[in-house]
Amino acid sequence: MSNWNHKHIIDLSTFSVRDYETILELANRFKALPQKGPRKLPALQGKLIANLFFEPSTRTRSSFELAAKRLSADVLNFSANISSLSKGETPLDTALTYISMGADILIVRHESTNLPSELASYLDKSGEETSILNAGDGLHSHPSQGLLDLFTLARYFNPEKPLPNALSNKKIAIIGDILHSRVARSNLWALTGCGADVILCGPPSLLPEDFENFVKEPPPGQTIDPINKRGKVLINRSLKDALEDIDAIMTLRIQKERMNNNLISSLERYKQDYEINHQRLKWCKKNVPILHPGPVNRDIEMSGEILDDKSYSLVREQVENSIPIRMALLYLLSSKKQT
Repeated sequence: MSNWNHKHIIDLSTFSVRDYETILELANRFKALPQKGPRKLPALQGKLIANLFFEPSTRTRSSFELAAKRLSADVLNFSANISSLSKGETPLDTALTYISMGADILIVRHESTNLPSELASYLDKSGEETSILNAGDGLHSHPSQGLLDLFTLARYFNPEKPLPNALSNKKIAIIGDILHSRVARSNLWALTGCGADVILCGPPSLLPEDFENFVKEPPPGQTIDPINKRGKVLINRSLKDALEDIDAIMTLRIQKERMNNNLISSLERYKQDYEINHQRLKWCKKNVPILHPGPVNRDIEMSGEILDDKSYSLVREQVENSIPIRMALLYLLSSKKQT
């Protein structure tokens, strides 16, 4: 992929429309591969992928491992609870250990914001060729989740040609805990970058007003926005008003493990105000799709009936699409290393 210019994948704020096109085109090709019989491709044969998950994960870690194996890469999995971290080893030294073992790509997930970026900067200054792929850092970014959500929506709106323009002029509602969500932040960059308007909805304690300006300026350290014209980000506190004229809904998990200071009075009150259920879908257009990055708190962010209703819920499609998207990212990073 001669047009791919990213050694690392840290944050979607650096992605151009052409970057999104490249990823979605490649993911769609991987998605089209037979689902039965031999599934391995020799594309990454001889490559070593290391999953460095300093924070718990089920979907992200498993899908990255499966994506790497389907491309014939060797995979090493790091587990924080049985590692030398307990003996005082730093995440940097852990990363360098895996690089010394020959890792070509480090997939890094950590509770600290910007750790993957700091690792990437250190490796670049040291002349290391290893790539860093951010699998979620603190309250900052989760680029592969943002991309698989984008892919899922593009396939829904245009199954024959799921490219960025499938999102142009669409209105996407993101409901819930925006403050603690790296998924929401990545989706804001991706969706607006592909021309969609995003309506954010949630209580003030979980959705500060300044999120309306989130994509108006490049983040610190970045001088330009690679997108010429982004979609808008709007805030609407009323769930009923936020769902009016919406083309898709994304609900977010209440992240109890990241919360301090009782930011919501109770889960029951949150459910009363923001749960997506069949009754509230009557406020929307007909057959509006619903996404959730998982894991879902059933009957809090969305009703169990909605989660299991395939006429609305795209949650299983998101999980399925995580594999071809992550195959595409690993392939592109590996291709960049060979140029």
